[in-house]
Amino acid sequence: MSTSTRWTVAVMVVLVALGVALWTDLSDDASPTGSPTGAPGPGFARDRRDADTAEALAGPRERADLRPCPSPGAGTGPEALAGITLECAGDGSSVDVAKAVAGRATVLNLWAYWCAPCTKELPAMAEYQKRVGPDVTVLTVHQDENETAALLRLAELGVQLPTLQDGRRLIAAALKVPNVMPATVVLRADGTVAEILPRSFASADEIAAAVDPLIGAPG
Repeated sequence: MSTSTRWTVAVMVVLVALGVALWTDLSDDASPTGSPTGAPGPGFARDRRDADTAEALAGPRERADLRPCPSPGAGTGPEALAGITLECAGDGSSVDVAKAVAGRATVLNLWAYWCAPCTKELPAMAEYQKRVGPDVTVLTVHQDENETAALLRLAELGVQLPTLQDGRRLIAAALKVPNVMPATVVLRADGTVAEILPRSFASADEIAAAVDPLIGAPG
């Protein structure tokens, strides 16, 4: 084998090795888990940003003054939500979502701080909760990693509804909610999904008209 041929073979081996390494790296990044521990890999959504530490969130949480997330109810809750644990934005506690909505009629309102229709709808959701009282639980679900921005938006709007931080949009995926915001999921007390409403509401009256017949709430 001539010297030039040997150099050609050597270069080809190096190029193939580099190609394999690049392919492996891209494959790892495309993995649903991104790491052996199940933590999201680089470039993947997380429930919240690294910057949103407990210390950084303390001030925004105080300003938002959100109501506590629901404590575990009776039963096991919707099967689709089993195993999903999220942070309660108001105090940082962990919430088993299926257990939190078990045994109670629940309105899950999916939103994000940057969503303009969401900012108009959230006060209407708060007014609806005030009207319906304990018969229905309105639980908002923030679907963006920026938890600080969510808390500041809620403080700005004066909306104190209990809120779950769901940057990975696990609830939407589990319940097969269309990829739009805002969206509302109505859950019956027995854990079944009464309806998914991929639309915005302008008033508490509109919410009541859409939700109350589904769960038998008093008008």
